[in-house]
Amino acid sequence: MRFRHLETLRSEYAAKQDLVAERLAEFRRVGSLGDERLFEEMCFCILAVQSKARTADAAVRDLSKAGLLWSGRAPRLAAFLRHRTRFHNHKAAYIVGARERFFPEGGPCLSESLQEQRDPKVARAWLVGEVDGLGWKEGSHFLRNVGRGDGLAILDRHILRNLVRHGVIPAMPDSLTGPRYHAIEERMNRFSSTVQIPMAALDLLFWSRETGEIFK
Repeated sequence: MRFRHLETLRSEYAAKQDLVAERLAEFRRVGSLGDERLFEEMCFCILAVQSKARTADAAVRDLSKAGLLWSGRAPRLAAFLRHRTRFHNHKAAYIVGARERFFPEGGPCLSESLQEQRDPKVARAWLVGEVDGLGWKEGSHFLRNVGRGDGLAILDRHILRNLVRHGVIPAMPDSLTGPRYHAIEERMNRFSSTVQIPMAALDLLFWSRETGEIFK
């Protein structure tokens, strides 16, 4: 399959490269912070599933201010999230489960656990197995947002549409099983190498096309 519109993409990247680099540097700074900040980013990725990123980000901040992110039980979290995100009951349970997993009585262990998984793909597979609510896409999203997602694809509808546009995949997939996700990710990696734009930067560039901003 031949890739399409490469020069257009390179031109767009040249115009936004500084903003993209600034955002990626911010992700790396987040990754150097403590377990509480890492957990907030994990909660953002859980809440962002089939919801707007800005809304999910605001919901995490609101939960933290209300004291629910750190101590609220699932029913209270769900009630708080009811008008803020889709699937609020499931997501509330996922947040509580992740909190119990990474903030046990002996102290937080999220940053230490991540350090043990140095390869991004190994870290993602570990997260998918450890955290309910984090699939391949959400695990990739979290690792990218803490500066540890080199080579990982965040295959949401925005990215997939652009992969079709550039001839990386022939059409939007009906579903994303694990093997299909990894196959598309590998194609995106080859495209990234061809166009000479890093994967994380390519994701932000595609996302900004669809949303009008470089966010996360």
